[in-house]
Amino acid sequence: MHDAKTRICGGVATSNVRSRVECRLLIAESQHPVEKKQLIEETAVEYSLFTKLAAEFVGTAVLMVFGNGSVANAELKNTKGYHAGWLNIAMGYGFGVMFPVLMFGGISGAHINPAMTIAQAVNGMFPWNEVLPYIIAQLLGALAGQLIVYITYYPHYKDTEDAEAILGTFCTTDAHNDRLNYFLNEFFGTFMLVLGALCCLSLPWGKADLAAASIVVGFIVWGLVTSMGGPTGPGLNPARDLMPRLLHAILPIPNKGGSRWGEAWIPVVAPIFGAILGAFLFNVLFA
Repeated sequence: MHDAKTRICGGVATSNVRSRVECRLLIAESQHPVEKKQLIEETAVEYSLFTKLAAEFVGTAVLMVFGNGSVANAELKNTKGYHAGWLNIAMGYGFGVMFPVLMFGGISGAHINPAMTIAQAVNGMFPWNEVLPYIIAQLLGALAGQLIVYITYYPHYKDTEDAEAILGTFCTTDAHNDRLNYFLNEFFGTFMLVLGALCCLSLPWGKADLAAASIVVGFIVWGLVTSMGGPTGPGLNPARDLMPRLLHAILPIPNKGGSRWGEAWIPVVAPIFGAILGAFLFNVLFA
């Protein structure tokens, strides 16, 4: 029988002083996903809400810089990447999700998306009392990230005369002027994103190897932007669309045109419903 100062780490009795170090060594040596998951949970650190919100803020800003920054590089005149193509844009968004998940997945869950936060709360996977703070942090992060893109590419915004190209560096647009298609594209895209991300990050193999799971999530985003980006962009994230659209309306950008507020509700509402369905199916089928 072990005394009160001793606990079990993966079947190994360890003292409180050395348990975390020994557990991490066992994690590194373990090849069994379930055992590795248990060891990781044994050494998990509980972060403060402020730290989680900081992670969501920075993570969402990184998403905007990588994602919308890649659009600006490809669409604005006289950039080094002018007309680089859709594959480069998809890669930017893929990395824009991959890196925040790698950086902050173990801190806040790296939602970096109000739709993901709301969907998990609706399905009992996330506390409701943290939903509003998370969303505020994500919205502010999207605002900050888009400001960085705007400042970085300001000379190229002045050179660009195409109002649609300018708007596309801020938010999604409906390429066919079909709002039903706009809604369905955002709905199904976010559904697949959330279902795929939860399968990667919440099942035992993903919890046991966050780095590998993060890479797969990045490739999911890359694939979704490549395959479903034609009609709308896509957004798949209310913060990624709403706050940059607001900045587009406010900032003094020559030749910018209108911000299309009449359809702005679609990339906010559709991703939320798609995400809720994705999280629901994950809970029913795989959790």
